[in-house]
Amino acid sequence: MLRQDPSRLETDRPNYSPEPPTEPMYREENFGLRIDIQRELNRIEDIIFDSIHIPLTKLTLIDEEQVLAQLNLVRLNLPEAFAEAQEVIRQREEILLQTERYAQEIIAAAQLKAEEILDEMGIVQQAQMEARQIRQQVQLECEAMEEEAYTAIDQEKLKVKQEIDQWRESVLAECESMEEDAQEYAENVLNNIEQQLTDMSRVIRNGKQQLQREREATTVSKTLQQRSTANSHNSHNSQNNSTKKVS
Repeated sequence: MLRQDPSRLETDRPNYSPEPPTEPMYREENFGLRIDIQRELNRIEDIIFDSIHIPLTKLTLIDEEQVLAQLNLVRLNLPEAFAEAQEVIRQREEILLQTERYAQEIIAAAQLKAEEILDEMGIVQQAQMEARQIRQQVQLECEAMEEEAYTAIDQEKLKVKQEIDQWRESVLAECESMEEDAQEYAENVLNNIEQQLTDMSRVIRNGKQQLQREREATTVSKTLQQRSTANSHNSHNSQNNSTKKVS
């Protein structure tokens, strides 16, 4: 383990050097959050492609409940993805802290070595120069590691943000397309119903006109028949009257 108190270092070990930092907790599998989100997005795409396509149209019947459930699953996983990103940042900070402790122990070991040289040889200037060089080297290495860590974190945050923005734009575009297709389909259905109603109205109107003509023809026929009967009756009465007068 790393020693926290340089004053307690053993002076009878001239070749002592502090242990390097332990295995960093940061690993590549912590980036698995992007794979999960991508898999769920692929499932949404599979649902759309596997849905029933209406022949001779660009329309697809999609299970709205299933798609909304999948979108809700992705939405619920986004906070977890951000939490994992925060965990990555925390692990980076732990690496920097561990590196700083390691650097402090190197400096403490260098100071101890300088004191040993001072006690044994009395070369104060040389000891100070070596300690200063070690301190400067460690400081440069720590600054380089810190800059590299923050750069990697910023790049990963930017990648995650870009992927989320692309996913949001894709989902919005698909929703707008489905809404336009649904409106077009509804308009076509209403137009077909309107055309059918128009045809039925024309058939009904023609039927009523035909019934009216038949009714008028029947009325005319009855009128002519009644007139013919009346004329026949009048002629018969005239003949009877003539016969009576002759008698």
